[in-house]
Amino acid sequence: MAAPPSPLHALSRLLLLSLLLLASVAAAATAAAEEEEEFTEELLLRPLPDIKALAHFQFRSSAPPSSAAGRHHHVFPKAIAQLVQQFHISELELSFTQGRWNYEQWGGSDPMSTNYAKPPGVELWAAFDLPLSEIDATWKNLTHTLSGLFCASINFLESSTAFSAPRWGFKLNEGNLRYGALPREAVCTENLTPWLKLLPCRDKAGIASLLYRPSIYKGYYHSQKLKLTSSQSFGIIIDQTLTVVLQPDTFRAKHLHSTDGQLQPSWSIKDLFNRKLSGKCLVSKSSRVFLEIEKDIVDKIDKSGTEASWTNELFVLSTAPDRVLKKLNSMDAQSSSLYEYDVSNYNDDKPLDVSITWKLPLIWSCTPAPYHVNRFLMGSGNERGSIALSFRSTNLHKQLFGSSNDCSIKAVVFQVVPWYVKVYYHSLQIFIDGNSKAISEVVDKIHVTPSEDKLLPGTLEMLLRLPCSMESATLSLDFDKGFLHIDEYPPDANQGFDIPSALVTFPEFNSSRSYPETDTLFVSPLLQTFKEDGVVKSYTEVLLVPLTTPDFSMPYNVITFTCTVLALYFGSLLNALRRRIGEEERELKKTATKRGLIPLLIAKLRGKKVDPPPPGSSPASLMSIKLLLKVVFVAVVAATFHYLSNS
Repeated sequence: MAAPPSPLHALSRLLLLSLLLLASVAAAATAAAEEEEEFTEELLLRPLPDIKALAHFQFRSSAPPSSAAGRHHHVFPKAIAQLVQQFHISELELSFTQGRWNYEQWGGSDPMSTNYAKPPGVELWAAFDLPLSEIDATWKNLTHTLSGLFCASINFLESSTAFSAPRWGFKLNEGNLRYGALPREAVCTENLTPWLKLLPCRDKAGIASLLYRPSIYKGYYHSQKLKLTSSQSFGIIIDQTLTVVLQPDTFRAKHLHSTDGQLQPSWSIKDLFNRKLSGKCLVSKSSRVFLEIEKDIVDKIDKSGTEASWTNELFVLSTAPDRVLKKLNSMDAQSSSLYEYDVSNYNDDKPLDVSITWKLPLIWSCTPAPYHVNRFLMGSGNERGSIALSFRSTNLHKQLFGSSNDCSIKAVVFQVVPWYVKVYYHSLQIFIDGNSKAISEVVDKIHVTPSEDKLLPGTLEMLLRLPCSMESATLSLDFDKGFLHIDEYPPDANQGFDIPSALVTFPEFNSSRSYPETDTLFVSPLLQTFKEDGVVKSYTEVLLVPLTTPDFSMPYNVITFTCTVLALYFGSLLNALRRRIGEEERELKKTATKRGLIPLLIAKLRGKKVDPPPPGSSPASLMSIKLLLKVVFVAVVAATFHYLSNS
């Protein structure tokens, strides 16, 4: 008969079962968290009319809502989650841009130009889920955190003179939005490296492995952006995008065709980034490459009687796409085709290297914005000047709304001006087709926040209603140039001071493009962004305003000369006060006694006559007189200089 189990043995079995149960629960929770957190990577390629190529990288990371403060993340970057939790951010967008988007050549009414064309330098805006009284302090702490996270000078936006609180000109909000820009901020690999560290695979695998630094930074346009949205319903979504405009290597291209004196080069992924795509990031849910062909090219293919397939009369692709997506609404003026490649089908043995080869010379254009907007300075001198904003019609409204000239087009202008540019908003003048117009005829709504010296920048928000028959319009504002304290000048003050880019939006024009989804279980973030309703936007140039600058060499000269005189004076004075004359006399006597015979002997050997020193004079007395005269001279010089400098 078996003995009954001891209580200690039963307790150990119970503890073992409990540990196994806890391990299974933890594993299930971990698996659920891994399933909930998602990461996708996509690349969009597009040929441009001016023999350049556009490459747009988009990475999306999402984390579900969680009430836990110290949650462990598997794919989503922990630094961003802590940022949202600490500063209560509902929406944030940060961009680093080098170069300016060419709205005339690269398009102005498509989703790329609307969502990813940014002003030069750094642009940051954020909406907070906080009381209005706490937003300014939170904004300052946020700028310091982002500055350390991305190795940039974003902390300069903490000053109240560097950011503004727009109401409706930039983005409709309830007073919880702050906006700031640094036009002169340089963009380099120090900003790209921490941006890549937010990706789960960084640049070691997947589409991000194409980010070869020399190829990216030699382009004509480079803009890296981080957009963050947070809510209690869907959690946190972060979109990391990198948009570059590159010049293909025409010498390595196989087929070249002349188009009005220009060359249309054929290019591939390896030609653009100096490497091929050898697979996807292992943790990514989806990895796709899209090649977009603009409407004008598709129309020319349709006129030739062939379909816009991957091989036609105008061009041929080196690799057959997995699927071809065409815009749903073919009657829209913004119709294009997408060739999709699934990166999961490729590996190291079979890398993806999509190339486009042109068969015939081709001229096409991208869809422009309703108006080409430019901004420039008028006037001369360091006292006053004028800011002018010009509109040039592209006749896009005739393609969309017909040839009626009785209509009007809305345009919203948002402009932030530093406090040292003192704008007189009552001096606003409007000229349409060269004729002066009353402000009430053109301006429907205006909101002005006047600048305060060394406290707040000036903000201008205007809603314009421009007639459809207009060919050109010009708005001008007069301003005076302020004076800065010597401590407020930057190291390169003689270069001038920058006025950030103005933003012009056209609310009646939509930039969305809708493509059919082939996968019902997964929605492409890039195509979802294209489908979103977005108004057409255009950023203007950055203005460089010369201000009155002092001669910084004069303070340097005065400081060095004064320090030299004071050093001589105090050095001599301390030498006179600290010197022990009695001991020096005794030392001199000993020296004369010891060394007096040697010079006399040498003189006799050489046959020279040595005169004895005159009675009543000693070396010590002569040195005392010389020292006294030196101290008196230095004191007189110092007193004279002090008198002249004060007078």
